[in-house]
Amino acid sequence: MNTQRVTFNNREGHSLRAHLDLPAFAKPKQYVLLAHCFTCGKDLKGFRNISKALTQNDFAVFRFDFTGLGQSEGDFAETTFSSNITDLLDAAAYLKENYQAPSLLVGHSLGGAAAILAARHLSTLKALVSIGSPSHTSHVKNLFGTAQEEIQAKGEAQVVLAGRKFTFKQEFIKDLEEHNPLKALKELRLPYLNLHAPHDEVVAIKHAQELYVAAMHPKSFVSLDSADHLLSDENDAVYAGQLIASWAKRYLPEIESEVAQTQDSATANLHVEDGFTTHMQVGSHYLLADEPTKVGGKNKGPNPFEFLAGGLSACTAMTLRMYIDHKKWPVDQINVLTQHHKIEREEAGESIKQDLFKRKITYRGSIDAKQEQRLLAIANRCPVHKTLTSVSEIETEINQQNH
Repeated sequence: MNTQRVTFNNREGHSLRAHLDLPAFAKPKQYVLLAHCFTCGKDLKGFRNISKALTQNDFAVFRFDFTGLGQSEGDFAETTFSSNITDLLDAAAYLKENYQAPSLLVGHSLGGAAAILAARHLSTLKALVSIGSPSHTSHVKNLFGTAQEEIQAKGEAQVVLAGRKFTFKQEFIKDLEEHNPLKALKELRLPYLNLHAPHDEVVAIKHAQELYVAAMHPKSFVSLDSADHLLSDENDAVYAGQLIASWAKRYLPEIESEVAQTQDSATANLHVEDGFTTHMQVGSHYLLADEPTKVGGKNKGPNPFEFLAGGLSACTAMTLRMYIDHKKWPVDQINVLTQHHKIEREEAGESIKQDLFKRKITYRGSIDAKQEQRLLAIANRCPVHKTLTSVSEIETEINQQNH
């Protein structure tokens, strides 16, 4: 995905920081607005991986830090659950004015509750998703422990959450009690997807049941199995993102994707968070490249030299097929195995490293030795073979991408 850094102002005048994640090779079909969990932020690992899965399905994803969190301005101690809702509405307004109004709203944990309440005010929405969300906002008070008494007595207190200190005031507690996600969800007439892990230790599964019962049809529930609350395992977050993409396509109007034309060319997109995993568009086809785990990759696709060897194998097979068809020879199957090696050879007393492609061709058919030798000669004339054995030139330019 391609990520653009964005700044927008909320209605209080605070500058909020956001990331707009775009499909690497296509015009976005729809825009998705994401609401992060309580005291989290836009850069939460699980959030990034959900966004990655959505962009791979040609969605644009807008994720931002609520007031006073992450890189956004403002004093978190002065915020409330209501201000989270208005931040979401301001983010949606920014998208509508500058890009395209969001058609899908996704909220995680308390962000899911905020999304449910914000959805009532967003007429462009076509679908709604909550992930590990509480059915009542007062659930958050359980995280405060004995600090609740101090907040009651002194009007505010510091609470340590995930190793970080946050100041909460009595106004925050009172505001939580004034909102009812179940009532709001029952009044909504939007397709609703509820994702929740049955063993979530932060928000119990009973909350998912209450939300599902309150929602009107069409509604869906999918278990996230062994996932933790923050979806910290990449596989769990990507699974959630792929589920959301597949489900949402049923309810969102299809927009013809404008894929960049790359005839006879290949584009590679790599984000530092993905390690060596590289998303590629080759012509109009999407592929993954990677490195083996032994060298620090995730082995999610062929490495670059495997692609090169694969190109030679494919080109050889196609070239032989064309020749056999022209000659009408009785051959019905061609197999080409190509392996890449790095070798050293001596030249003028010096050791020189060289690439060696070992190619093995097998076929099924009835041809004589002379015809077989002719096929070998044709194999050596395939375009990729000729390119690899000729002197090629590579012209390269480099440009900085402005965010």
